[in-house]
Amino acid sequence: MPDAFLPPNFLPSAPSAPLRIPRVLAIAGSDPSGGAGIQADLKSIAANGGYGMAAITALTAQNTQGVRAVHVPPAEFLTAQLDAISDDIGIDAVKIGMLGDAAVIDAVRTWLEKVRPAVVVLDPVMVATSGDRLLKESAEAALQALLPLADLITPNLAELAILLKEPVAADWVEALEQGKRLAALSGTTVLVKGGHLPGGDGAGDGCPDALVNTVGLLGQETVVVPGERIVTRNSHGTGCSLSSAMATVQARVGNWEAALREVKPWLLGALREASALDVGTGNGPVHHFHHVQDRTSSQHSQHSQGPAETPAEGEFAAALRDGAAADLDAIYALDFIRGLADGTLPEHEFAYYLAQDAIYLNGYSRVLARAAAVAPTEAEQLFWARSAQTCLEVESELHRSWLSTRPAAAGLGPVTKSYVDHLLAASVSGSYGVLVAAALPCFWLYAEVGATLHREFLAGGAPAAHPYADWLRTYADEDFAAATRQAIAYTDAAARQASAGEREAMALAFRQSSRYEVHFFDAPRLHA
Repeated sequence: MPDAFLPPNFLPSAPSAPLRIPRVLAIAGSDPSGGAGIQADLKSIAANGGYGMAAITALTAQNTQGVRAVHVPPAEFLTAQLDAISDDIGIDAVKIGMLGDAAVIDAVRTWLEKVRPAVVVLDPVMVATSGDRLLKESAEAALQALLPLADLITPNLAELAILLKEPVAADWVEALEQGKRLAALSGTTVLVKGGHLPGGDGAGDGCPDALVNTVGLLGQETVVVPGERIVTRNSHGTGCSLSSAMATVQARVGNWEAALREVKPWLLGALREASALDVGTGNGPVHHFHHVQDRTSSQHSQHSQGPAETPAEGEFAAALRDGAAADLDAIYALDFIRGLADGTLPEHEFAYYLAQDAIYLNGYSRVLARAAAVAPTEAEQLFWARSAQTCLEVESELHRSWLSTRPAAAGLGPVTKSYVDHLLAASVSGSYGVLVAAALPCFWLYAEVGATLHREFLAGGAPAAHPYADWLRTYADEDFAAATRQAIAYTDAAARQASAGEREAMALAFRQSSRYEVHFFDAPRLHA
């Protein structure tokens, strides 16, 4: 860690609050047999440690053999359900399933735009595993308009093909290519599922799943998570269960890859143990709670081993800095940063960057305000509150003054949305440590990059004609460097008070935010 950013004397802090149970709202249809829809969602949410809520979009008459009838209540009643929940209860994540018709989809879209939950998983339920059509063809255009509001889309292969208006993928390679096209079309992350492919990945018994995002929010375009293929007739509700589990775990860990790697083994076990339920004579449900006894035994074993060793003062912060080295190297190598340093950056790219940064700072200030509200000491409360105020008063003013004289796209970009949603998810985790760890890269990486670029600026004679001198001076400011050192200190102190599991979650949140910083600086090249 460079001497300029070594933490000062650490202030003591009270123990961090326990991780809050994610409050997850499922918006979907009802399955009276209990295997799919809202019923599967609520079981899945509970099985993965969340508190489940439900807004019913449709009523079905179905069992393990198929769907017999569908009734869609008026969209106005769905709006009443959604408003009743969000007017009273904080919502950490939303899973959207069966929607039925265009009016229902429009009602959900309007509510999402108003409430803007931190995590939104859309399972575009169009075709049931049995082959029954669950969405009217006239509603497909409305569903397409809903896709960009989701953070993760989880279609089965038939639904993936319908959304792209293409034939169903014949193999895993073709499925991945379709996933990339849908990710590019929607500007969000797509979960491509190999369960319906014969042989999955071509390895016989393999059954991979893949996260795909064409703007690089995953650190790479495609993250493949391999898995075992479970031969069973009991797979009713698998898609519903997977998507609601992903929403729940994402609200807790703030990382899609980590969420999938946690959810996938649970779902494989639910499929493997499904026959123990003995429900129905057709395609039976999965066993959502197969793992309860195993989890209890595992927790007992962990407790018997005693607490993990607490890191020494500065040790956790040093580990974070070491982990961010690759991301800093990636930032310095970006064309945007090199052009910003020497003044050759096209003005339209800088305008896009500032416009997105202004949007980001609005969300970031709310996250810092949340940190102030849950901080364990008065000193920390004041620090985070003042930082939130700085976002709005100082930095945003720089953006407004620069942007007021130059044209710039004002819409919310995909990287900005994903980064802010990640921070908002951390802010509702219930853990002060996870929250400040997620917020830290915006201090730390900006401070280091700003200081480096400012040194280059001065070494070049600080030319008065440099078009981005104001930005370079702002982020090399000593007050900002001092605030960065204090943010590092508070994060390190929170880690020393946290459990081993919470420290792991803090490190994960920090790594994800560091990765977003890279993509945020690179976004103008892709979207300006």
